[in-house]
Amino acid sequence: MASESGAMVRVGTLTELAEHGCLIVSGDRHGVAVFFHEGEVFAVDNRCPHMGFPLSQGSLRCGILTCHWHHARFDLRSGGTFDPFADDVRVYATAVRDGEVWVDLHSDLTDRVNTSLARLRDGLEQGLSLVTIKSVLALLDRNVAPERILATGAEFGVRYRAAGWGPGLTILTALGNLFGSLDDDERSLALSHGLIRVADDCAGQPPRFDLDPLPTREVSRDRLKTWFRQFVEVRDRDGAERVLRTAIANRHSPAEISDLLLAAATDHYFLNGGHTVDFLNKAGELLDQVGWNEAATVLPSLVDGLARAQRSEESNAWRHPVDLIALVEPVLPRLADLWARPVDADWTGFDELVETLLGEDPAASVAALVAALEAGAGTSEVSQAVSYAAALRVARFHTSNEFGDWITVLHTLSYANALQSSLCRSSSPEALRGVFHGALRIYLDRFLNIPAARLPDARDVGKPASADALLDELLALFDRQQEVNPAGILAYRFLAQGHSPERLIAVLGRVLLREDAEFHSYQMLEAGVQQYRRLREKRPRAASYVLVGVARYLAAHSPTSRALLQTARIAQRLHRGEDLTADG
Repeated sequence: MASESGAMVRVGTLTELAEHGCLIVSGDRHGVAVFFHEGEVFAVDNRCPHMGFPLSQGSLRCGILTCHWHHARFDLRSGGTFDPFADDVRVYATAVRDGEVWVDLHSDLTDRVNTSLARLRDGLEQGLSLVTIKSVLALLDRNVAPERILATGAEFGVRYRAAGWGPGLTILTALGNLFGSLDDDERSLALSHGLIRVADDCAGQPPRFDLDPLPTREVSRDRLKTWFRQFVEVRDRDGAERVLRTAIANRHSPAEISDLLLAAATDHYFLNGGHTVDFLNKAGELLDQVGWNEAATVLPSLVDGLARAQRSEESNAWRHPVDLIALVEPVLPRLADLWARPVDADWTGFDELVETLLGEDPAASVAALVAALEAGAGTSEVSQAVSYAAALRVARFHTSNEFGDWITVLHTLSYANALQSSLCRSSSPEALRGVFHGALRIYLDRFLNIPAARLPDARDVGKPASADALLDELLALFDRQQEVNPAGILAYRFLAQGHSPERLIAVLGRVLLREDAEFHSYQMLEAGVQQYRRLREKRPRAASYVLVGVARYLAAHSPTSRALLQTARIAQRLHRGEDLTADG
């Protein structure tokens, strides 16, 4: 029977330990395995740090302890693993006094936060999902701020992908934005999803190498903006990066740097299917979370994608049978004046503008935007109208369309939402062009609402039911394929009966995070939540339709095999100290 004296736990006599080879003592939640090997005494946490198999059932040879479950190997003296998929095992100091063996349970002085951060980097480098999730759980358990975890993932993602900013970093940022909206059980899962997708993006890719800023601080902000746009225009990535780094080194404000990037992105129409503006905005949102002192690390990763992006004016759909570019070009000389006009807080043309944007006349859409700006709507209201019209395209998307066209309407929404967010950070006449680009993209999506799916209304409110009952019913729908319309109706019913929208958002987050989601599903949830919150105070009915669209989109893409969820559950059970070798 082990006994305690302060932090020391008695194991038994040295003779007993030598006879058995290994003895187990209680302590530190998981038990401690004490070995007699090559004439010395060693003590380690009895759980294999990979998946919890009892190390006392492993084997020892030449100072190496091998776990028989997945054959992870450990240096018995230091606890260090020879296999990257397993963590180092915790070791404890031992003492032999008067022929008795003692273990000091408080002897491990490891800096657990830095160790977990190091293991997180290992998980990213090696593409080890279980290691990544376990590291996130350990960091959050030690009250490490999620922003620090995001910063670790961002630093890795921009450094080890020569192509620069991509879907992984976008997902990581989107889930960082949603972190506070999720239930506690989903928060670690959200960060893990984002980090794993960053690692996937970087797998097998060459690293990025930084250029230096120009050796001067004598260049004006306007001159740098002109240079940057010129270099992007001719797809000169190196020149554009040096200009951007110079603006950052010269301590230009976040608004000024954001304006420089967005002006170049709106010099052309709907770049790269809308992804370019979304990526620019997500990089800004990431810096809002981790601090703009990281701008020199993060923002240069955008330049390659910005310079090589496909320009929609070069595509047939934007030129024939209607030349959409020709509709906008005459308006461009007026944008500076329209942008500078005083905002009329009493402007009431929102609903009419949205209906026009959803119509079949692109010239009318352009004219309606101009008229709204002339009437004092301001960039905030017109960009909101474009975003809401794009959200309605999703809510009204009919399942008779090809499945892949869900992504078409999603691209328009994610672009419009990103542009609206960018305009809140930095507004300018050049950026205002993007509102017109979004409106034309909504026009091009019109056939995906023919026929239009019916929006839920009073007929769908149903009999009063508890929030828990409705949410359970909603979760059950996502376990079956193609419950698109029922999911939308149930989301509407939940809100119409007066239940908490935040609970619905949290459940939609759970729905997303239990799936092996594709990139656009993350975009859909985050853009939908942002739009809901922008609309709910002044236009609650419109806000509810945005979440209807989110529910319908996620239902169309559920269920999946949920392999990542299985890995996360293993990590969570290990973190709680459960025995994975036990039945049930």
